[in-house]
Amino acid sequence: MSGWSVRSSAWWVAAAVTVGSGVLLAACGGGPAPAATTAPGGSHDARKWPADDRSMCQGFVHWKNNTKLEVSETVGPGSLRPNVRRVYKVIGERDDRHSVLICREIDSNLDGIKDVVRTFNEKGEPLHEEADTNYDGKLDDWVNFADGRIEEEDMDTTLSTGRPNVWKFYINGELSRVRRNTHCASGKADTWEIYFKNRLERVGNDMTCDGHVDRWDRDAQLMAQEEAQGQVEVADGGTSNTGTAPVVVGPSGELVDGGPSRDAGRPKRPR
Repeated sequence: MSGWSVRSSAWWVAAAVTVGSGVLLAACGGGPAPAATTAPGGSHDARKWPADDRSMCQGFVHWKNNTKLEVSETVGPGSLRPNVRRVYKVIGERDDRHSVLICREIDSNLDGIKDVVRTFNEKGEPLHEEADTNYDGKLDDWVNFADGRIEEEDMDTTLSTGRPNVWKFYINGELSRVRRNTHCASGKADTWEIYFKNRLERVGNDMTCDGHVDRWDRDAQLMAQEEAQGQVEVADGGTSNTGTAPVVVGPSGELVDGGPSRDAGRPKRPR
């Protein structure tokens, strides 16, 4: 699997399709595409685009009035004005001197407001991405990368609060666990999903919002297969038929009791 998240890479593809939809429909003889939502202050009339496109790169690399950075503005498919910005940093000395892309942002629905940004390290590997996928002026998708591969994706599935309620964690590009806030008013995780080899293995639920997993539900078929193959490595936590104590979940969603998780020993990213 590549280092880009499925939703993340699909978002960039969707952005390209969005900005090119007018051209594609015209070529195919179809009718006009439904107008996408515009961010507050934005307009689908390029003549009315705001002077401030709310640069997202500015918050990461501070490119404005920075003579050490180079900025490129390009016109994407279907746009009448520049809607893609790339920020470059010059590195190296003498013959080794060259420019590297450190930030890219795009106005994907052509309303004059930037809605998705991705930053890169000097090796060209992605570092971080943020996006407003429904164009309401609030971020709802955040992605972090490590060594060019996706490490974590946080999502606001309500598309309204601007705060994540789903947290996905990856190891070596594969989904390892998911934390969800489904009912606890604190906004903290109350549901934990554990994955193994891209398959959901068990789900833990905190029914009382006290920070403890009260019940684990497991994939019985997968469990039987693992037991038959002698691959069971971790005992189940939570309340079970044997009466084991509830698992305590730490502040970052890690399993404190009940045996090591599949991603035990994984370096914790500061939060």
